[in-house]
Amino acid sequence: MNVSAKAEEILEALWIAVEEQGENAAHLSTLGVGPDDEALAELQRRTFVEVKGDRVYLRKEGRPEARMTVRRHRLAERLMMDILDVKGGEGNAKACELEHLLHEGVDTKICTLLNHPTTCPHGNPIPPGKCCEDAKRHGEVGVVALTELRPGQSGEIAYLSTNEPKKMQKLMSMGVLPGTALVLNQTFPSYIFKVGHSQFAVDQYLAREIFVRKT
Repeated sequence: MNVSAKAEEILEALWIAVEEQGENAAHLSTLGVGPDDEALAELQRRTFVEVKGDRVYLRKEGRPEARMTVRRHRLAERLMMDILDVKGGEGNAKACELEHLLHEGVDTKICTLLNHPTTCPHGNPIPPGKCCEDAKRHGEVGVVALTELRPGQSGEIAYLSTNEPKKMQKLMSMGVLPGTALVLNQTFPSYIFKVGHSQFAVDQYLAREIFVRKT
């Protein structure tokens, strides 16, 4: 039986605090719950979390579910913003609604559709699933930011994550468009890549917003 949507949000916040921010626990106030919150009690009954005073600890029994909750949320962000082109605050809100529906293999189907992205639109890591491991084993490495390529590697541009018109216009003027082949020539001091017969240079911030499907 799946945990409730509110319990999933608690697990997600706990995972981020513990695994990504280096905390050993999270405060009740940070999680937006009180000591008698029903969703928190639900997680305690499942032994997913432990509450000591005003601090909540993620137990080893809860780690797999917390990890998958973060995975589902960040895949939902990718789907909403990259495929459905719903960005900004609305995109985040819709992703929060969608993530609670990505159970029973739906997350795997979306991950495969997106070609196993490694980061969410905000640059945070997407915990890999079994489908990602299988894809790597078969040479289907998925979509990565340009900054993750090494000089000499090539790929096909999958999408652009920027929502700033000036940046988008600059990239489009270079011919950086989804479906276009790209070869990375250099990573320092600038990212220099070749598109068609032309060569361009961008800084690391713009390079992080170009996502390619490695070939």
